[in-house]
Amino acid sequence: MHNLLMLLAIAAVQPLGLTNALADSFELRRQQMVAQQLRGRDIVDSRVLEAMATVPRHRFVPLAIGNLAYGDTPLPIGHGQTISQPYIVALMSQLLALEPGRRVLEIGTGSGYQAAVLAEMGVHVFTIEIVPELGRQAIDVLAELGFKKIQVKIGDGYQGWPEHAPFDGIIVTCAPTKVPAPLKNQLAEGGRMVIPSGEQYDQQLLLLTKQNGKIKQQKIVDVRFVPMVNMQGTTY
Repeated sequence: MHNLLMLLAIAAVQPLGLTNALADSFELRRQQMVAQQLRGRDIVDSRVLEAMATVPRHRFVPLAIGNLAYGDTPLPIGHGQTISQPYIVALMSQLLALEPGRRVLEIGTGSGYQAAVLAEMGVHVFTIEIVPELGRQAIDVLAELGFKKIQVKIGDGYQGWPEHAPFDGIIVTCAPTKVPAPLKNQLAEGGRMVIPSGEQYDQQLLLLTKQNGKIKQQKIVDVRFVPMVNMQGTTY
């Protein structure tokens, strides 16, 4: 961590060479992340792999822990929230199985990384963040990186975003105790929802699909996400 901060401080004096060296270091770590943590497991969707090999994850974590951005672990991003482990981001993106041009609703923008990965895959992203400071930071970072297919709303995601429904996919990065009915209603026919659900220490990542107006639910893996809360901080 101290080495990273030192490099950034020196870069203010000699920006070109050291900035390039730092960028090369992050690029190498990103490619290693994809090879070892994603391809080395069960991530096979080429668009997911390409997006995660492209999006600079280190831009979506606090500067002081940027050197940890490509590790196989979630990281704190402030306000009691986290950025998910790279594998979980890839898994959830793969489970959505969305083609370019489709529309996805994300509940829990966080730092904006998951939204950026989906947008890099050519998906139109509508994302909601309940913590205003995180929402504004995500808007700034996404704009700086040139992502144009992402609309960010600051508010309570439990009710979804009915003005833009239905959605081909819905991805939720915080865990309610039960799947919110409004999100089920906003899922398009043939759509897929990926959502963690359950009590704090007993959560499951679920895949919901809508066929003929009915929801089919499948458990994918045990997980641990931050809880979904309302504006008063009460858990749903």
